[in-house]
Amino acid sequence: MDGDFRTHFVREPSALKQHPALVLNADYRPLSYYPLSLWPWQEAVKASFLDRVDIIAEYDEVVRSPSREIRIPSVVVLKDYVKPRKRVAFTRFNLFLRDEFRCQYCGSKGDLTFDHVVPRASGGITSWENVVAACAPCNLRKGSRTLRQVGMSLRQTPRQPGASELMNVGRKFPPNHLHDSWLDFLYWDAELEA
Repeated sequence: MDGDFRTHFVREPSALKQHPALVLNADYRPLSYYPLSLWPWQEAVKASFLDRVDIIAEYDEVVRSPSREIRIPSVVVLKDYVKPRKRVAFTRFNLFLRDEFRCQYCGSKGDLTFDHVVPRASGGITSWENVVAACAPCNLRKGSRTLRQVGMSLRQTPRQPGASELMNVGRKFPPNHLHDSWLDFLYWDAELEA
């Protein structure tokens, strides 16, 4: 038999998997902005049947079972409020998000690493207050020396961000695609143009 005999049954890439649902907390705010709190459509439908969410917007697409037809949820809101974390985990991603994905020495975007402001060789520790995002050229230029030794300066003083601060920074970096039904829930508190 020919090895390609099943290709006729494979769905196109634009199939239903491309319909994520925006997940809102019970206060109608996204659980997170970056990454944006999205569920695959299957999870949204399952949560609806388990009475854990209310569907407040839908896509035009439908899914069918033998006994019912349902429009795919576009926006769901949790019935129970999930208390946001107060403490922000010290991770590479959160560090880059705090620094808005920019080198804290030259301001460039792109291929980032992180740098200890006070080098570890000089007793510097790995903490929010001593680590910044840096591009490779700036990181190599600074090496294991102090800022004063190399004549460099920081764009901003590194510090531990609060959870709400990090969430607000995340709003500046929307994903590649925002469905029209999501916009009112993502930017409801944005300043209106006069």
